Amino acid sequence: MAQCAQSVQEFVQDSFVPTVAVLCSADAERVTRRNNLSFPELLRPFCRLTSEGHLRDPNNLVVVVKGLRISVTGVNTQPLQPGEVRKLLSQAVSGCQPPEGLPANVVTAGDYDLNISATTPWFEAYRENFLQSMPASDHEFLNHYLACMLVVSSREAAPTEQFQRLSQEQHRVQHSGEYTHPKWFIPNTLKYYVLLHDISDGDEQRADSVYEDMKQRYGTQCCYLLKINSRAAAAGPAEQMPDPWSQYLQKSRAQSPEACEDAAVNNVENNVSSEVDGHDVSDALSESHPLELDQTSNLGYPGNPSVAVNSIDTSRKQGGLPASSTPVAHGACLTLNDHDRIRQFIQEFTFRGLLPHIEKNIRQLNDQLVSRKGLSRSLFSATKKWFGGGKVPEKSIAELKNTAGLLYPPEAPELQIRKMADLCFLVQHYELAYSCYHTAKKDFLSDQAMLYAAGALEMAAMSAFLQSGAPRPYPAHYMETAIQTYRDVCKNMVLAERCALFSAEVLKSQVKYSEAAALLIKMTSEDSDLRSALLLEQAAHCFINMRSPMVRKFAFHMILSGHRFSKAGQKRHALRCYCQAMQVYKGKGWTLAEDHINFTIGRQSFTLRQPENAIAAFRHILINDSKQVATQQSAFLREYLYVYKSVSQSSSDVTLPQLPLPCLHSAQTRVFFGHERRLAEGEKQAATHVWLDQEYDGEQAQLWAELEEQVVGVANKGSVPIGFQPTQYCLSCHTDNLRYPLAVVEEPIIVEVVFRNPLKVPLALAELSLLWKFTPKDFSRPPGGVPGEALSNEKEAAAGRVTALNDIISTEVIPEFTIGPEETKVARLQLLPHKTGELQVLSVLYSLGTVEEDNGTSEASRPTFVRGRQDLEIQGPRLNTTKEEKTSVRHGPDHRLDPVITPPMPLLEVFFINFPTGLLCGEIRKAWVEFVNVSAVPLTGLRVASTHPEFFTFGCAASDLTPVTPTASEHCSAYKTMATPPSVAATMLVSPAMFGVSGDDRPTVAEIPLVGGGLGPGEALQIPLWLRGPDREGVHEINFLFYYESVEKNAKLSHRVLRHKAFICASRSLSVRATACHSNTLPRRGGAEEEGGSSMLVFVDVENINTSEAGVREFHIVQVSSSSRQWRLHTCINPTGDRDSRLASRERGKLCFRATRCRTQEGDLEKYTFADLNLGNEQIVSSTTPCADFFFRRGSPSEAQKGGVSVGGANHTRRQSLTPAGGADDGVTGVVQKCSEVELNIIVLWKAYVVEDNKQLILEGQLHVALQTVGKEACSVPQKEEAQEMVLLKFKPDQPPPVSRPTLEQLSRLIKTCLHYPESYDHPFPQKSLCMVPVTLTLSNCSLAQVDVIIDLRHKTTSPESLEVHGTFTWLGQTQYKLQLRPHEVQRLVLKACFFQAGVYNLGTPRVFAKMAQAGTMCETSQQSSMPALIVINSV
Repeated sequence: MAQCAQSVQEFVQDSFVPTVAVLCSADAERVTRRNNLSFPELLRPFCRLTSEGHLRDPNNLVVVVKGLRISVTGVNTQPLQPGEVRKLLSQAVSGCQPPEGLPANVVTAGDYDLNISATTPWFEAYRENFLQSMPASDHEFLNHYLACMLVVSSREAAPTEQFQRLSQEQHRVQHSGEYTHPKWFIPNTLKYYVLLHDISDGDEQRADSVYEDMKQRYGTQCCYLLKINSRAAAAGPAEQMPDPWSQYLQKSRAQSPEACEDAAVNNVENNVSSEVDGHDVSDALSESHPLELDQTSNLGYPGNPSVAVNSIDTSRKQGGLPASSTPVAHGACLTLNDHDRIRQFIQEFTFRGLLPHIEKNIRQLNDQLVSRKGLSRSLFSATKKWFGGGKVPEKSIAELKNTAGLLYPPEAPELQIRKMADLCFLVQHYELAYSCYHTAKKDFLSDQAMLYAAGALEMAAMSAFLQSGAPRPYPAHYMETAIQTYRDVCKNMVLAERCALFSAEVLKSQVKYSEAAALLIKMTSEDSDLRSALLLEQAAHCFINMRSPMVRKFAFHMILSGHRFSKAGQKRHALRCYCQAMQVYKGKGWTLAEDHINFTIGRQSFTLRQPENAIAAFRHILINDSKQVATQQSAFLREYLYVYKSVSQSSSDVTLPQLPLPCLHSAQTRVFFGHERRLAEGEKQAATHVWLDQEYDGEQAQLWAELEEQVVGVANKGSVPIGFQPTQYCLSCHTDNLRYPLAVVEEPIIVEVVFRNPLKVPLALAELSLLWKFTPKDFSRPPGGVPGEALSNEKEAAAGRVTALNDIISTEVIPEFTIGPEETKVARLQLLPHKTGELQVLSVLYSLGTVEEDNGTSEASRPTFVRGRQDLEIQGPRLNTTKEEKTSVRHGPDHRLDPVITPPMPLLEVFFINFPTGLLCGEIRKAWVEFVNVSAVPLTGLRVASTHPEFFTFGCAASDLTPVTPTASEHCSAYKTMATPPSVAATMLVSPAMFGVSGDDRPTVAEIPLVGGGLGPGEALQIPLWLRGPDREGVHEINFLFYYESVEKNAKLSHRVLRHKAFICASRSLSVRATACHSNTLPRRGGAEEEGGSSMLVFVDVENINTSEAGVREFHIVQVSSSSRQWRLHTCINPTGDRDSRLASRERGKLCFRATRCRTQEGDLEKYTFADLNLGNEQIVSSTTPCADFFFRRGSPSEAQKGGVSVGGANHTRRQSLTPAGGADDGVTGVVQKCSEVELNIIVLWKAYVVEDNKQLILEGQLHVALQTVGKEACSVPQKEEAQEMVLLKFKPDQPPPVSRPTLEQLSRLIKTCLHYPESYDHPFPQKSLCMVPVTLTLSNCSLAQVDVIIDLRHKTTSPESLEVHGTFTWLGQTQYKLQLRPHEVQRLVLKACFFQAGVYNLGTPRVFAKMAQAGTMCETSQQSSMPALIVINSV
């Protein structure tokens, strides 16, 4: 049970107190009425004694009476009827509500932290009024009158006669037999004569003389002079005295305003409260309902002072009076001295009158019992005789007869024992009272007087509990028997309830909460909802106060209590119980219970005119994932809509309230700036750009940002602005929303919101739109200007005029929007700004209702719609930069819904014509691009950037753009061709700058030429676009980023971009492999001018790797071209005639070419030489668009292998090597390596014949092969990179890499040698024995530095194999030479070979050693010998 203000001992003692009657004369009543009090009410605050009282028991032992309280009431001959009692109790409970502002008791049980009211004052008020309103019974005497105060005013003409008249009236009421009520304790009732004197309006001497006469007549022990009203009239507010009467009068006289409100509310019939938990309220409000208004008017004092005044108990009959609107002051004529006089009067009455009277009656009753029983003089001394012997076994309740109606005569000894026990109990002599109760109990049980026996058992248990020192345990079984007897045998629920209240308090004080809860639950029944509700609530408190709190039992019984409170008409208490139980069920998965509680809370709150709480409760039902069936959810929704509509109609607030349905996922809100993407029309394919249907890809977003940064850097002459931010057309939770986004005036802003319907019934949304706030601002003026007044469409939306401000911002309205059961649906709402400024999108506005079922319903049952909104509250990303942000939870801003509307900007649309979806690897296809300016502002500075710049080209500025339309160029070749028979290669010197290439980097940003430098409003431009299939097969994603600016500079928005993503499926075509080898032939004398110096052999191996997937029949190799700054193809060594080289599927062909060095002037070092060797009768000019474009835009072959060695690096190294080297080793290494490096790019141009739709098409293409090193094969098809192996962790730093030194193989290729001699020589050996033949040795320096050469002719072949083939000979003259050759210098030495006989000889015996002139101490390296030089010597 809940905590009480009193202890259980104080509660029991205050429940059974001596009762004193009061009879007042009319004048005495007028004296007290000056203070707005009756005489009993005047005494009530002072009825508790502050000092101890004493009396002696029959054994002459002193009994100390502590804290005694007496009950002083007026004589009431008409007791309260049951209906009036129920009304009184209901008013007491409803008038006592939980105190506001007091801290709640926090109970922690497991995972629960419950805020529970520590006290239940409404239960204490009910209990107090219940005990006070109990009628006097014949089987007990505890509330019978022990004495009667006769009060007469000192102003009476004959006070003595008035006292006599009142005494006779008391005697008549008690002994005439006309009145069954009130009950009197003993026939000889104590009469106490009180002379009431009004000090402010009376004669004090006369009062004293009358009092002296009273003392002579009645004795000093039975009379008293009480002087009051020291003040003549009520004093001002500053002089007001304390009012101790108000707390007592509120309980018994005045009804609280809350009770009046409850009574009024519970008689109102409305849609919500017509049925609560399946019970009709009209049934609960019967004629005897606790909240029925009292219509009786007999609540005052009638004019007959001798009868009517003395027969009315004003403290009880005025309980039904309605509370006055203004508080009434009590005791206005009383001073603190008057308070002390009243307090002294009560003490004198108790100590000198009441207690001696009780002591005398206890002795008399004891003497009577002793004389009648023939026992010893004192009952106290005979206790052992009565209880010491064998006990008679008690019969069970079931075995006893129903003798509840048995009555004893007043002089019966059993009643005398009970009367003596009650007197002892009232004066706190609990030991003697227990003995008497125990004796009376046995007598009553033997007579089967069950009502008397139950009363004796009840008071015996109370006496045993209240005995000091606890000589015996509390007999709980006595109380259980008494309760069972009252309830089942006697059918008296009032006495059973009183007994249960006492027993529960005792069990609670003994921490037996489980037994107390069980007892309280047993006392619930259907005859009294209020009693059952209060007892169930106390049982719930027992469960929560146990040593191990039973939280769920507490919640369950609070629900039961709330249900019974609701049936009893106590709506506020019912609401409180449900709210307390909600703490347990909330968020624990008990969804059905939670729904029931919220539904009840909503109804009760609406009934109590608490619309906010009602809406909140219904909101919880709807927003949670309910497990209710669809019909129940539909009922919940209709109930909510009805309550919501009722509240909105009665409210004058223009602010639209929040709606709980559907669930709005604010974090998933996306905002798109711009028009909806146009679809393809015919052959035209619109740029994909950005749209809401596309999913966010973080890698793609980063890629687009890098592309935009590149093109912005190019547009700003190589520097990116400091405040550059990549353009974001679509903002979501994945994008960076820390900055305010930029939108353009007259361009739509589309807000995509995500709704989720958690219910199993469809939801109907109507008039769906956006709520915004707009601040006009002119950005064309200098910053710092005063912004305009902020505008909002909230008032217009609340009035149903959403489009009223369309001249500022056009707001789209979706008339109908239906969301299916448990469906997540997206709504896209559009705003069109017409002025510049700052915009804030605040909320989503809509009308919520249910979907109308087409079942012929009437007009009244059509769906109800309520107007409201849901705010778009988006939480920004969590900040995690500084230390404070890391140690706390802070979130940054999210401005995706706060765009800044900027001045007009151009808007570009791009269309692709004849754009393919599939290409062969290396295939060249010509398409067209159309640029359309759909805005009213001209654009300029059109550029394009791409992740694959090698995939496309717009041609160089000097390229021929004819034919000028897509239709005219449909069957034309993509290349520029001319009729030329196969011959020596045609060359052309081309600067990379013509094709947009600067330095060694391939162009990533291309500027698109516009006629007149711009594109006006509404203008369109079509230009050709050449495409080349990727070198690697598969599906490739090609990204285009078009950049453009406005002619008029915009302070907020400098540029705009348009994105396009294309997918190309590349199929296999040809695989080209090329190898370069040094030529063994050296230029002849004078040939350097013709052939350009040294030469090289290039072998090109071409294989058809196409698998005929694209319908390709065969490939034709129509031309092989080269592009280089150092080399060029010269001739084809193995021509095939006039026919093209044809390769069917899986066929392979090999071509051999001679390459020579280019002859370039000093100013043309950066230019490329293009050489074309056509294998047919048609030459493709490779130095023009598109062949040269794709060559310069190709990917560097070394990027994947060496990590970024740019094209043309050899030329740079060549120039650097001519300067003095900083280090000998590095310089030698570089020079030696360049001897083997080649910068020669091979371009293989082909045609393929494809059969498609029974038509033969000719496809064209080109493949690139970059030769880097002599002897190393290069391939056109990129090789797959091998997966890197796992590398072990290294705990030591790596050793520094060794100094790079040239290899022996590289050093052996510095000098190229060649012997010139006659193939055969005739000599007459018979005439001359020695034959001398002149031989010329040609030495060529292949490096770029000076080389020291040593020629040794002393070497002879000694191997037996060579001796078997060749004969021996000798060299004549100087046998060792030392020369120095400049870079690329050629020297010739004339040698003489001497032969002794005819035969075949090998002249390749000279050994050549070489080293770099700057190599210092480096040893010479033997150079590779040439092929065997055989000479035939004939003898003639």
